[in-house]
Amino acid sequence: MRKVGIVMGSDSDLPVVKKATDTLKAFGVPFEAHVYSAHRTPAEARDFALKARENGFGVIIAAAGMAAHLAGAIAANTTLPVIGIPCQGPVLEGLDALLSTAQMPSGIPVATVAVNGGANAALLAIQILAVEDAELAEKLDRKRLSDAENVLQKDAGIMARL
Repeated sequence: MRKVGIVMGSDSDLPVVKKATDTLKAFGVPFEAHVYSAHRTPAEARDFALKARENGFGVIIAAAGMAAHLAGAIAANTTLPVIGIPCQGPVLEGLDALLSTAQMPSGIPVATVAVNGGANAALLAIQILAVEDAELAEKLDRKRLSDAENVLQKDAGIMARL
């Protein structure tokens, strides 16, 4: 199975990234996580992206806040799927990061999840890997069924609470 590469612009993004790593661990998907900045360590970020495929990665998650150029910088240097997680920063509640991540120029796509959407980024990465992995696809199916059962259990009990 190919690995998921996770790059965060700062270690302050770790709480958001932890949601992604917890989800990947729950599905048994191998991953590596690194701190590379699009602005402060551009050579390292570029090198990671350029070598990602040969290093066994199948998809990359990039988490960054504020200007949030990391996902785009990674995507510019690989043809692997890149998923951007816009992280909430101190100024605009993550809107700046969301727009920076979502507004990529034609030809350099970045899939974008919600602000602080670490778990969904991991699930999307797992769905991408599951295209070629029937066992992983089955795990996703089981999770969807379990999630639906949980909602229906809450539905069954709601009148008792009202």
